[in-house]
Amino acid sequence: MENQNSPPLPVSNPETTQTAPTTRFSANLITQKVKSNLFLHSKWGELNGAMGDLGTYIPIVLSLALSKDLNLGTTLIFTGIYNIITGAIYGVPMPVQPMKSIAAEALSDASGGFGVPEIMAAGILTGGVLFLLGVTRLMQLVYALIPLCVVRGIQLAQGLSFAFTAFKYVRKAEDLAKARALSDRHWLGLDGLVLAIVCLCFIVVVSGSGEMDHGCESDGESRSCDLGCQKRVEGGRDRRSSVRRVIFSLPSAFIVFVLGVVFAYIKRPQVVHEMKFGPSSMKVVKFSKHAWKKGFVKGAVPQLPLSILNSVVAVCKLSKDLFPEKEFSATSLSVSVGLMNLVGSWFGAMPCCHGAGGLAGQYKFGGRSGGCVALLGAAKLVLGLVLGSSLAHILRQFPVGILGVLLLFAGIELATCCRDINTKEDSFVMLICTSFSLVGSSAALGFLCGMIVHGLLKLRNWTNDKSSIWRHTSP
Repeated sequence: MENQNSPPLPVSNPETTQTAPTTRFSANLITQKVKSNLFLHSKWGELNGAMGDLGTYIPIVLSLALSKDLNLGTTLIFTGIYNIITGAIYGVPMPVQPMKSIAAEALSDASGGFGVPEIMAAGILTGGVLFLLGVTRLMQLVYALIPLCVVRGIQLAQGLSFAFTAFKYVRKAEDLAKARALSDRHWLGLDGLVLAIVCLCFIVVVSGSGEMDHGCESDGESRSCDLGCQKRVEGGRDRRSSVRRVIFSLPSAFIVFVLGVVFAYIKRPQVVHEMKFGPSSMKVVKFSKHAWKKGFVKGAVPQLPLSILNSVVAVCKLSKDLFPEKEFSATSLSVSVGLMNLVGSWFGAMPCCHGAGGLAGQYKFGGRSGGCVALLGAAKLVLGLVLGSSLAHILRQFPVGILGVLLLFAGIELATCCRDINTKEDSFVMLICTSFSLVGSSAALGFLCGMIVHGLLKLRNWTNDKSSIWRHTSP
């Protein structure tokens, strides 16, 4: 018989006993995924790839810091954090770029009525719309409905636009504070045409066209790919000389960027004494009704089509092209862009987004994992905390011609994505979209025209098919 006075035996709760192991298992999975996403496939290659987005980042951020008193230190800190987080989440060199339409509006405003409050209001409103489109999954519907040829047209237009801007940086002396070109650039000097041409040729020799980016091995031989990723195949024989192997493994973009920093110091050595250690003071931006109104009308409205098309749809398409083994969704990218701006813009950080051009540029120079942008983010974070806004004194002396060279390769890499358009009809739609985007300086106009032409062609094909069926079935 049971002892009536004995204490009851503890009853195990299946939910309680399984919670701790399940939690630990989930935490381990997340940790393993983050480690995998941040793994550096090639140390020099990933470091080199991190330079691929600076051709757009530095001119825009520096111009706004000099002309509109944008807090450079705060922008570096927030974008650095964004870089690290997106690298850990996506596992690819997902860029964090300034919102170009908002920046263009601020830089073109001569009256002073579109300042920091208006810039930040535009970023918050744009981010809010993208966040809502993401959480409601409407962005995924938009992504599914837009045909590939229209996306390629937007990418081609953006790539060519980058290339045109790059040539302007190389040919003309630039006043970044006023965002305008000055006289023709001199041939010689620390920011001359000769320097830009030498840097261009150096990157072409070292990096090549990127034709062997997807494998490096061929016919059982040991080969060295254009980005320096060396892979020895069993039974193969190394036919490249050690000198060529060393040359092709150089981080060309990183070397060119470091050279620019050295020349910036040589141009004005006293800039060292202007540096102040410590982060910039961070404070919440004060908004007026006028700032919200102007930020929405002149900032958010023109920025939204560009963000939806280039920061979400085009990035999602390009990511799947470059990294088919990875899973990306328009919903995730839309929420990511929304959250970045709903957080940082309140504190004066430049509104930012992802961008197909930045992804193409980082991939071109060797970025293959989230570790690429994590390295860039760590560098931004350190510079923002150590030097703050005083870093603008050095960047102001940076050779603009070198930035043009880096931007040129990013633009060309993005434009070459359209090579998978094979049919005459799709090519026609793509070029219509590209033409209107470039002539009207608006991705929204190009998108609208491309969608209209694509719809008309589908209607034409449908009516032809109906007529053909009617002819064959009629007695």
